[in-house]
Amino acid sequence: MGQAITKRNVLSPTVHFVVCSDTAERRDSRAELRRSSLYSTIDLVPQLEHYASTIPRHQAKSRPSLEVLRKAFEVRNAKQKKSTEGEVPPNPKGKAPIRFGWVVGVMVRCMLNIWGVIMFLRLSWITSQAGVVLTWVIIFMSVVVTTVTALSISAIATNGRVISGGTYFLISRTLGPEIGAPIGMIYSFGNALACALNTIGFSEVVRDLMQDLDVVVVDSINDVRIVGVVTVTILMCITVAGMEWEYKVEGTCQQHFIFFLITVSNFTFFVLIFFRLRCDIFVENLTPSFRGPKGDFFQMFAIFFPAATGILSGANISGDLKVSYADLLRLPGACVVRDASGNMSDMISANSSDGCIGLACKLGWNFTHCIQSQSCQFGLANSVMGQISGYYYLITAGIFAASLSSALGFLVSAPKVFQCLCKDQIYPYIIFFAKGYGKNNEPLRAYVLCYLIAVTFIIIAELNTIAALISNFFLCSYSLINFSCFHASIVNSPGWRPSFRYYSKWASLFGAVISVILMFLFTWWAALVTFCIIFSLFGYVNYKKPNMNWGSSVQAGTYNMALSYSVSLTNVDDHVKNFRPQCLVLTGPPNQRPALVDFVGCFTKHASLMICGDIVMEQDRKTRPNNTTDVLVKWLNKRKVRSFYTPFIGDNLRTGAHHLLQASGLGKLKPNTLVLGFKANWRDSAPDTIEDYINTIYDSFDSNYCLCILRMMDGLDTDSSYTFVDGFKDIQRFQRFEAYQSQDFALLAAADMSDEDNSDQIKTVFQNDQGKKTIDVYWIADDGGLTLLVPYLLTRRKRWRRCKVRVFIVGDEQNEEEGRKEMITLLKRFRLNVNDVIVMTDSEKRPQAKSLTRFVDSVAPFRLYDEQQEGALVQEQRENAPWKISDKELEVFRLKSERKIRLNEIIRKNSHHTALVLVSLPVPHRDCPCALYMAWLDTLTCGLHCPAVLIRGNQQNVLTFYCQ
Repeated sequence: MGQAITKRNVLSPTVHFVVCSDTAERRDSRAELRRSSLYSTIDLVPQLEHYASTIPRHQAKSRPSLEVLRKAFEVRNAKQKKSTEGEVPPNPKGKAPIRFGWVVGVMVRCMLNIWGVIMFLRLSWITSQAGVVLTWVIIFMSVVVTTVTALSISAIATNGRVISGGTYFLISRTLGPEIGAPIGMIYSFGNALACALNTIGFSEVVRDLMQDLDVVVVDSINDVRIVGVVTVTILMCITVAGMEWEYKVEGTCQQHFIFFLITVSNFTFFVLIFFRLRCDIFVENLTPSFRGPKGDFFQMFAIFFPAATGILSGANISGDLKVSYADLLRLPGACVVRDASGNMSDMISANSSDGCIGLACKLGWNFTHCIQSQSCQFGLANSVMGQISGYYYLITAGIFAASLSSALGFLVSAPKVFQCLCKDQIYPYIIFFAKGYGKNNEPLRAYVLCYLIAVTFIIIAELNTIAALISNFFLCSYSLINFSCFHASIVNSPGWRPSFRYYSKWASLFGAVISVILMFLFTWWAALVTFCIIFSLFGYVNYKKPNMNWGSSVQAGTYNMALSYSVSLTNVDDHVKNFRPQCLVLTGPPNQRPALVDFVGCFTKHASLMICGDIVMEQDRKTRPNNTTDVLVKWLNKRKVRSFYTPFIGDNLRTGAHHLLQASGLGKLKPNTLVLGFKANWRDSAPDTIEDYINTIYDSFDSNYCLCILRMMDGLDTDSSYTFVDGFKDIQRFQRFEAYQSQDFALLAAADMSDEDNSDQIKTVFQNDQGKKTIDVYWIADDGGLTLLVPYLLTRRKRWRRCKVRVFIVGDEQNEEEGRKEMITLLKRFRLNVNDVIVMTDSEKRPQAKSLTRFVDSVAPFRLYDEQQEGALVQEQRENAPWKISDKELEVFRLKSERKIRLNEIIRKNSHHTALVLVSLPVPHRDCPCALYMAWLDTLTCGLHCPAVLIRGNQQNVLTFYCQ
């Protein structure tokens, strides 16, 4: 009871701390925040630091591991490591960086985009071309697209903390770097064009004012270019000065001046127009009147759409689009005729109305001349916002404020997005622009790049052309944003939990489709160029496969597809035409046996399943690093081997292999072939290790598995479990093997995982081009066809394509030609393209004396020699060494041994310079001693200077010449 009271007293401060509201105490000690739970003093209660990768101006923390918790009585103070997964580095002590609030940073930026150059300079012109009705349709369609996209943005943005990067960050963290990186490039470029668009709009107004004052620098077009370049240069200087300057310029202008200007100008605009409305003018302007070669509905739509791109600055005010524009186009359309000359002398006298064209004739004006010559400088077809407002220069001041502030905002946002893309280091040649300067991490290099792009398009000096291009880029971004929301919703990932609930995945899909359709309807060639760029960038990222894990919906979708297909495969019966050698390869750590990994990878890559099984002995588990699995998987990926890696802890080889044979795989994706490396040091090994090795072969046959055993004679085959080296080409590799043996695994793994240099990746013969060598197949026993299928799969690889397959069969001299023709016929029906068949007619001859002597010497250490000893002594030896070969057993299997010796002589004679030898593996009898069977395997493949494979199917057909 006393102990319980003590624990309660210790834990009581935790309860008081939770309900305490005194923030001063919480600032005094960070240790107070790391309270223990009820279970252990180091088992912490839930805290924000454990789930956030980084918190601004705070140090990231991590919870104690399970190992630390289990050793709580041994290790009282667990070391907390820093998280390395942060997106934003913690800010050093000092003055906090300048941040915009949601009013200045989001709402005002969005409203300024709406009240920008398109409204003041092009809305009346679009109304004159498309008419009031179709302009309403344009606005309605813009509202539909932007509203759906705004809902998608809201869902994605509330599904986790969004940092710098804007649209690129949303798409890349949702769909992954393959889609996000190309869109980041396109979106950054579109923002740079938007800066040029607003600058050109400002320059056009300045040019018009200069013409009113009879000031012309060069001409109409070049004056726009000169003013635009000077303006964007000044904005660039303000931007480079830092975020504080930009905050002062934009914040002061926006909050204290722009709203005042727009409010007053709109007030005078609406009040004055209210007294000028005419029904006949409104009816006349309802219908379209397209003019010029580019006068069509979708061209007008493309020029207008940039005014609807402000939702990327803030999704909460997308509904304002309708209120802002519908009134502004309806009122001018009801009080201004389409064309007017502005000349007071064009007034119609009482008797001179003949030949007058247009609605203005009824109002007492004759604009026929300028209408026919299309030289009217006034009217709805031109910018009339200033003329029909209460005060012309008030509208001009509003245009200046809105266009300059928007241009400044785009000049800042484009480099920020591009900097975020460069920091991810997806594309190699743009990392230069990732560097930031100052406390706000200003991307000065990206500022210069954006400035140069803006100047390039300002020189075009054509607002309509740039507006159409911007519409193309932003519609592409809208499409990907909507598709991101749809894809994240459809894959049912547990991580998709947006706080914003008022969205629909089908509405997002509709927004994605309609955005793509509008891209091609606006400017089809620009849409094609955009998608070609995106597909090229996508192909590059997909080929390079950057090492990034953002938990994207593509990963979740891949998991869903894999799971669905795996489950559906369980309902499909196996068929011989679909047989694939799905291999369980006992490699140990794969980087210790690269030859075995490369050999199996040659015929399983992109074709079938490969699992690298690593049987970890119980005594080695404690010395094995925790990150071994991750290191070995990365090694396989770096070697471009498509394989799974499965470690298993077992007491010995046979126990581990037996469990792997039963438990590996999933459904139909289950191994059917066991692949081993040959135990080359069997003569010097302990008897129990030989027995484990041979019993593993027995277990594979008992489990109805196919079997392959690879023996390397002139390559690399290392095995730390059995401490042998076979085929080392230089002393450096032997030293690396010694490092494996000394358990210096971490150092060697770090060397193998170096991305800058692949010299530590041991190259094997299976990675070389085999040229026009031969693959010799000794099809001694009919195993179902696996012995022929594996070499066929090898010849499908680029390195083995030019190799010629030769098939050796057993026969006699009398029926040699008949047997060869029968085999050729069978191979043609199998469609294996093998025409070289050799009949071995001397396979039953007695082997040479020196070969017999070599075999007898190899099994001599394992013989019992019981016929030369007394019965009691023999019985004692049998009990102490049951693995030894008795004289009777050696005599019983003498004929089988001689045939294998003779086969080896034939193989060495015919396959001296081949690329690969495949020999049918003999199936062992249950009463065959392990040492004797091991000697058979050694005899069949000894003396060769090329890789040799002992292979055996499970006696079921894997080849067929039928179509069904």
